[in-house]
Amino acid sequence: MVVGSGPGGLQSSYELKRRGVDHAVLSADDGPGGMFRRLPIFERLISWTKPAAPYAHGSREYELFDHNSLVAEEKDLQACAPAEMDRSYDVPSRAEMEAALAMFVERAGLRVRYGCRWQATRLEDDGGFTLETSDGEYRCRAVVFAVGVTTPWTAPIPGLEESTHYVDVKPASEYQGRSVFIVGKRNSAFEIANSLLPWASRIVLASPRSIRTDVLGHSPLRTRYLQPLDEHVRGGFGTSIVDASIERVQRTSTGFSVETRGTSWPGPLMFDCDDVIAATGFRTPLLDLPKLGVATVADGRIPAQTAFWESVSVPGVYFAGNATQGSPGLRKQGLASSSTAVNGFRYNARVLIRHLTEKHFGVEPPRPIVPPDELVSFLQRELAHAPELWIQKGYLCRIVNRADDGMRDDGILPLQIFVDEPGPDAVAIAVEMAADGTIYPAVYIRRQNHLTEHPLEPHPLHDYESERHGQAISQLVGPLLRST
Repeated sequence: MVVGSGPGGLQSSYELKRRGVDHAVLSADDGPGGMFRRLPIFERLISWTKPAAPYAHGSREYELFDHNSLVAEEKDLQACAPAEMDRSYDVPSRAEMEAALAMFVERAGLRVRYGCRWQATRLEDDGGFTLETSDGEYRCRAVVFAVGVTTPWTAPIPGLEESTHYVDVKPASEYQGRSVFIVGKRNSAFEIANSLLPWASRIVLASPRSIRTDVLGHSPLRTRYLQPLDEHVRGGFGTSIVDASIERVQRTSTGFSVETRGTSWPGPLMFDCDDVIAATGFRTPLLDLPKLGVATVADGRIPAQTAFWESVSVPGVYFAGNATQGSPGLRKQGLASSSTAVNGFRYNARVLIRHLTEKHFGVEPPRPIVPPDELVSFLQRELAHAPELWIQKGYLCRIVNRADDGMRDDGILPLQIFVDEPGPDAVAIAVEMAADGTIYPAVYIRRQNHLTEHPLEPHPLHDYESERHGQAISQLVGPLLRST
């Protein structure tokens, strides 16, 4: 069972269909698209797609240039996003993204029961689940909730409930000449501020933490909303980016009074404004799942998950889409995954369904032999071109296990699994990023359940198919090959 028809649910349904597993997809919406049927508020995404690239549409390599399409084995299902883009920008509009998802559904022949609202959940004695919906009850062995992180969440700040949440922001022109205070400094806050720049007389963005421009510079997402920050750092009056905790919001006869206390600059700061907008994020709509024992993190907003995106506390309950951020991975050097965006969670869904169908339905994934004389070049090609490794840096890896009949490719899996769990002698490779933003390849060797990690030299053009890298990898995997 899959609940949700956004990109996470559709990718999961495609993977289940490809493995021959019967399933139902339930959606409260009238059509495919999930959150992209209504968000982002000001239309343009921050995840990019380059229609013209060095690789052909439909190739695996092209996925590195297309961060918005779902992925598939069939070429006519690949690159749906660039097919819908008018190329005014290198990021699609909300409508273009919705159309691309609809194209994928039609071409893949996915069947979705639209207008069917999930209402309640029962855990049965046999370990299965019953989902109560507006169209009746559905029984299943396992369920994938791809319901997004889409329910507005307002931080528990006194008086903030009187503000307007991001989802209820009015058209930009309605803020003509107004003073606007935005609580938050993440994507949605800057999206609003950027859109209001031509209209509002004054804009303030405030939150306790400073903006990490070093992190933004290495994000796989476009930093396209940062004109307000540019205006602030250049001393342009009219836009202020403030590091401050918001203590209280009070409605006045003319608007609002916002009481804050500086974090990077000590002392109180008071703001009088016409409007307060809470860009404080969203939560996953879990309905009654917490009553079933589904644990959460992040102030109850996100379900806590294993490395395979299964609830840590209720086996058989899985999550797809941007809720997969609830499985943080190793977070080496503080680097977060890209699981909040389509470019990352599309690969999470592939790995999730592979795991789910093997565990619950006995569907064995292919594990082809890698000839010994091809192992090094195979690993080099993956390090240089695999979109899963490049987009989910330090989060997903490629594993080749030693078996009785040789070295077998175990495919793309979470790096956390390889590092934390025992297994056969094997090699795993990942693309990783240092704290200073340097990208480098990494090789992990497991022998008799002893793990060693080997960062390799970076390359200015990321050419990991070089002779130098080949020699380094050959030395590392040599003992594994001699043992076969």
